[in-house]
Amino acid sequence: MKNIIPLVLVATAGLAAASLVGCASHSMSHSTQDSISSKPFGQTPDGTAVELYTLRNAHGLEARIMTYGGILQSLQVPDRTGKLGDVVLGYDQLQGYIDKTPYFGALIGRYGNRIGGAKFSLDGQTYNLATNNGPNSLHGGLKGFDKVVWSAKPLVGPDGPELVLAYYSRDGEEGFPGNLQVTAIYTLTDDNELKLEFSATTDKATVVNLTHHTYWNLTAAGDKDILGHLVYINADQTTPVDSGLITTGEFKSVDGTPFDFRKPTTIGARISDPDPVLQYGPGYDHNWVINKPFGQYGLQARVTEPGTGRIMEVWSDEPGLQFYAGNFLDGTIKGKGGKVYNIHDAFCMEPQHYPDSPNKPNFPTTVLKPGEKYHNTIVYKFSAE
Repeated sequence: MKNIIPLVLVATAGLAAASLVGCASHSMSHSTQDSISSKPFGQTPDGTAVELYTLRNAHGLEARIMTYGGILQSLQVPDRTGKLGDVVLGYDQLQGYIDKTPYFGALIGRYGNRIGGAKFSLDGQTYNLATNNGPNSLHGGLKGFDKVVWSAKPLVGPDGPELVLAYYSRDGEEGFPGNLQVTAIYTLTDDNELKLEFSATTDKATVVNLTHHTYWNLTAAGDKDILGHLVYINADQTTPVDSGLITTGEFKSVDGTPFDFRKPTTIGARISDPDPVLQYGPGYDHNWVINKPFGQYGLQARVTEPGTGRIMEVWSDEPGLQFYAGNFLDGTIKGKGGKVYNIHDAFCMEPQHYPDSPNKPNFPTTVLKPGEKYHNTIVYKFSAE
């Protein structure tokens, strides 16, 4: 892998709708059982109306997505008996997401994960960002893409019902340079996939690292913690972090460490291992270096819940995967149905570029320049056994 790799990825065929205008060309009939509908879902403190869209595929799967933060509010998927259950943590009402949320279900940008020291240099200029994670910048700053209202266009496309979200991030927003036009397409396919396709263009050199931050629990509704979920991660290396959870710039083999998920292992099996890098989490909150050529679409991870038989596969063209085991859920949040969310009640699988890449020249670059196009595909595929 070269030290610096241009971030110009070829869009997949499914990204015929790279803009709201282009989306109009999509077929409006895919299956008579596919559908998409919407309803009002409150408003932000400044009075902006928020909509909640419901996508249903031919097999009865149902995804609910908010225009606020591109948040996946719920996702109903079947267990081995065919019983549907909501595998996403969050709130029943918009206000919960506004008042207190650890990025439940959110679209993350401009920069997913941490930027060390809340600053980076680009083309000889230093850009200072908001500090919202100790001395660092996390998930785009104080008001990242998870806290803005996106414009929306519902469609039934060639792969199933889809929602196209768009947002124009102005030059200087949260300290980032360049006017950035962002499009996010959510598709609930008839292959029981939730497919996310992100694209962006800029008028000035900037950094971009978009991802999605859903909190998953395959028992549904968070009925049990996730320590018994079996995890496979297609990675031989991680990017170690310091005590502030900032990557050191190194690559480290998973051999003989609690980070080795090349054979399916329960989340709880080694989460209390004394490995110092693991306990900086404390517990899993780290980036894995996925075993595939840069920019190539492939399997990143597979998670199985033995009790229900639900399986979730994570596919992406991103080079890294942030796996987080809900270490900071501390019993202070009451979510859907009044359920209290405690430590390890959910996990996150966030395909992305490596953390702090703007300050690590040996990592694949996250720089996007005028005339280039950012593209990122994330697919969560569900089945049961």
